Order: sequence, then structure tokens, then C-alpha cells
Amino acid sequence: MNNLSPNRILVVDDEPDIALSLKIGLENNSEFIVDMFDDSIEALSNFKADKYDLLLLDIKMPKMDGFELYKEIKKKDDKVKICFLTASETYYDEFKGTFPKLNVRCFARKPVSIEELIKVVEEELLDKQ
Repeated sequence: MNNLSPNRILVVDDEPDIALSLKIGLENNSEFIVDMFDDSIEALSNFKADKYDLLLLDIKMPKMDGFELYKEIKKKDDKVKICFLTASETYYDEFKGTFPKLNVRCFARKPVSIEELIKVVEEELLDKQ
């Protein structure tokens, strides 16, 4: 990215190894600053409006799934961009059924290579919704 300051990304995935590998991969291979949580409730309680350029949210998590987390975060910051991480494409249909008026198109399918994830993230950050 050709921004003056690096983009800030929040990764939330209930599997600590995945969250950490995404953080390390994004920080080491691009100009991103990445915060990570492996607990969606903790991520929500620490979320600050206007701090992040993009959120990478796993969909299937205990306590609060990625869709619920999305809904709660949007109450705090309705401008932040979101990209869901999923192992199944059927979640897109579920999302559209639950949130028919919201325009989220960014779904990265796990497992995802760091190169592919960087491409998805950069495209989403450049998209002027």
C-alpha cells in the first residue's frame, strides 16, 4: 500500500495459532500493523472506533460468532471494513440472510495463504464502498 502510515488490522480467530500466524504473516510481508485476539468477547471489549482500517473475523467462534461480533462492532464504528474468514462458502448465504441490507463481500476462505490474504486485504482497503 502507498499510504503514509501503515494500515491497522484487527484479526479475531478463536484458534490462537491461526490468529498468530495471520498476524506474523501480514506484518512480515506487508505494511500492516496487526492486533489479534483469540476471544471474540475480549476483542469486542477492547475494540476502539476509528482505530482499525480493516477487521479479519473468523465466523465460527465460541461465545460470540463472527456475525454477532460484526453486528456489535458496527454499533461502535459503522465505517470500519470487515472481511470474514471462513472454511465454508455457505456462510456468505447465511450472512446475506441475516444481514440483507449490509454490503459485505469480503470473505476469505480458510486455509488461505498469506500472499492470497494480503491480496484480499489490499483489494478491500482500496475499495471505496
